[in-house]
Amino acid sequence: MTPAAGGRRKLIAGGTIVVAASAVWFSPVPDGLTAPAWHLFALFAAAILTVVVDALPILTASLAAVSIAVLTGTLAPASAYSGFANGTILLIVVAFLVARAVVKCGLGQRIGYAVVSLFGRSTLGLSYSIFLVDALIAPAFPSNTARSGVLYPLTVSLGEAAGASPSDPARRRVGAFLMFSGIASLSVSSALWLTAMAANPLGAEIAKPLGVTIGFGSWLLAASVPTLAAMVLLPLLLYKLIRPEVTSTPEAPAAAKKSLAALGRLSRDERIVTVTFVAMVALWAASATLHIDPTAVAFAGLCVFLASGVLTLSDIAKEGDVLAIYLWFAILFTMSDQLNELGFMGFLGQKLAGGLAGVVPWLAAIVIVLAYVALHYLFVSQTAHLLALFGVFLGVGVKLGLPAAPLAFLLLFATNFFSALTPQASSANLLFAGSGYLSQGEMYRLGAITTLASLVVYLVIGIPWLMLVTR
Repeated sequence: MTPAAGGRRKLIAGGTIVVAASAVWFSPVPDGLTAPAWHLFALFAAAILTVVVDALPILTASLAAVSIAVLTGTLAPASAYSGFANGTILLIVVAFLVARAVVKCGLGQRIGYAVVSLFGRSTLGLSYSIFLVDALIAPAFPSNTARSGVLYPLTVSLGEAAGASPSDPARRRVGAFLMFSGIASLSVSSALWLTAMAANPLGAEIAKPLGVTIGFGSWLLAASVPTLAAMVLLPLLLYKLIRPEVTSTPEAPAAAKKSLAALGRLSRDERIVTVTFVAMVALWAASATLHIDPTAVAFAGLCVFLASGVLTLSDIAKEGDVLAIYLWFAILFTMSDQLNELGFMGFLGQKLAGGLAGVVPWLAAIVIVLAYVALHYLFVSQTAHLLALFGVFLGVGVKLGLPAAPLAFLLLFATNFFSALTPQASSANLLFAGSGYLSQGEMYRLGAITTLASLVVYLVIGIPWLMLVTR
């Protein structure tokens, strides 16, 4: 396709979405909704669709949506801009800079060589190593966003050790494969452990009034078979979809060991980064128990790097993509949160309940889980999604005669695996999305396929398993 033809296609697609959004905006407000909720839905859906069809970059679409929302009075300025002060969003920005320190000092390269020496006989082996490391550290991290700050520098290092670079088209797909492996890994490793994501124990509490008791052991038992199956499947699926340029690297382990030996002892900067990073990881892991703010921990670590000279202001100035990510994610996070606050999400749940009246239970279960997953296109926070819809959807299923415990687990697992659905589906994705290896279109395509694959695994393997272990 020529640049001119591509430009016309984007213009037509963008114009079509504007017309459709305008039609929604000016159509009668459905009973049970307010005009601001309906108008905000039109803006939010239009912004997401323009990105999906590649009519506009995500930053441009987000800026357009929030400006229209404020100028039309749909959102008050204080509400529209509240995301810019959100701690999780600030944590993401600082995590980018912390990851840069790990790479700059050479520690990331050292770690990359060490992993390649163990798993580097193939690019697929590197992907499985990401899943393995993530699964092992996940139970200590109630924040998958914080965990992404640990996993991302490792993934960058693996990419560099494999010769990948965002600016080198000859091996860009290698980097894309590893980066999306990180996103996919975070989505399913968070489903393996009760303590691997903040929304998991929250969902367990919401399910209690319906007679569902979930503890650490019962969660692990219920999650083990379908989640481990997903962990085996997803690297293979991504490998087939992305087709990295380099597949077999039988000489890589020996070369990596040689390069690792050539690096010698840890440098001053590597020692500083190692000690600081280990301390940050320990504090992040204990944040829920000790009531420590994870964002404050990230700021403290960045302060150490700047004070010691490991990072400089010129290093920070080079991270231009960080500002763009901060802007668009803060905007979409706020708009999603306001859709929930204005009652739009609860309205959808009630409509679903009415539509499933009289449907046979097994089909109702599939529809409930499918709808729960698909509606995450409207959310930028897994926890917000769970708070808005988990109780509603679980209650609908129980009223239709579905067993409460298996349905509760399916919805809770979905709250984790649908985090790969879009770049903004979880704040844990943003480090990988900003790596430069993946375009917005690729992330939406891969996210949809990965989420669908996980959904099939949890339905086909998960339902029989859950019916067996939750009796």
